[in-house]
Amino acid sequence: MQKAFSDTYAPAEDTFFLAGHIEKECGRSALDVGTGSGYLAKVLEGGFELVVGTDISFAALSRQEDRISNAVCCKGSDALRGGFDLAVCNLPYLPSDDISDSTVDGGPGGLHVPLMMLKSAARCLRNGGKMLFLTSSLANYATLMAHVESLGFSVSIVAKKRLFFEELIIVEAVRR
Repeated sequence: MQKAFSDTYAPAEDTFFLAGHIEKECGRSALDVGTGSGYLAKVLEGGFELVVGTDISFAALSRQEDRISNAVCCKGSDALRGGFDLAVCNLPYLPSDDISDSTVDGGPGGLHVPLMMLKSAARCLRNGGKMLFLTSSLANYATLMAHVESLGFSVSIVAKKRLFFEELIIVEAVRR
């Protein structure tokens, strides 16, 4: 049973870790799936002509402190079509029996929500495009990476950061 959702994940250490990794990315178009506060989309605006942020929560999109120019309320990126150079996701990766907080709960093994978001983002990438996503040692990240690889991507871990209770992991997936 689904419970009431929190609206927005406030930028925290995982957000800043991913932001530091994407700030030098550049190209024509980028997509931030699950943009929430819009923090990562704002970072991407420095290197891309077009940046689109999606979120399932209209409340989160409407309450962004620094509103992003192109916000779309939808599940994953289901309302969009292909052509993006880059997609980024700070995934809700925490393993959970149910999704009581959509900003952090990933479902069983921390896989259900991340897989949905990444499959959706994968459909929006151009040939040769890439995804950068953040996950955790608390989630079943090896299975997540294998699923993304089965979608036609070369997948590798490009950065890790040890925290007190987990290791943050940034994964790069390049469409083959």
